Amino acid sequence: MKEQALVRKLQESAAEERKNRIPIAQGLPLTTEKPQILPKPPLKEKTKPSKIKLHTEQRAARRAGFDDMVAYKMYSQEFLKRYQERLIKMIEEEDIKALRKEMIPKAQLMPLFDEPFFPQRSNRPLTIPREPSFCILDYYRYPQRMYYKYETY
Repeated sequence: MKEQALVRKLQESAAEERKNRIPIAQGLPLTTEKPQILPKPPLKEKTKPSKIKLHTEQRAARRAGFDDMVAYKMYSQEFLKRYQERLIKMIEEEDIKALRKEMIPKAQLMPLFDEPFFPQRSNRPLTIPREPSFCILDYYRYPQRMYYKYETY
C-alpha cells in the first residue's frame, strides 16, 4: 500500500511537471473584425504661468534694509569714536599749553621783613606714643583672633 501511494504520488508530480512545461496558447479573439480606433480627446489650452511672488524676494528686500541699518550704525559709531578722539586730543593740547604757561619761571615777590614772624601754637592734641606690635606670626596662626594689644585712638 505504501509503495502504491508513493508510485501514485510520483506519477502525479511527473504529470504536473509535464503539464507545466507545455506553454498555453492564447485563444483567438471573440471577433475577427478590425479593432475600433477611438478618436483622440481634444487638446486642452496651454496654461499661462501667473507671476509668483516668492518669499525669497521679500526676504532679500528685508535683508537689504537690515544691511543698510547695520552699515549706518557702524558708520555712526565710527564717527562718534573719531569725534571723541578729537575732543580728547584738543583737551590734552589745552592741558599741555596750560602746563607750559605754568612752567615759565617768574620772579617771586620779596617777603616783608618789617614785621617779625611769631609762630602760633597748634591746637591739635599731642600724639600718644604706643609700642609696636610684632605679632605678625600670630596673625598667620590665628587670623580670626587678630587684635592689637595696645590700641589707643
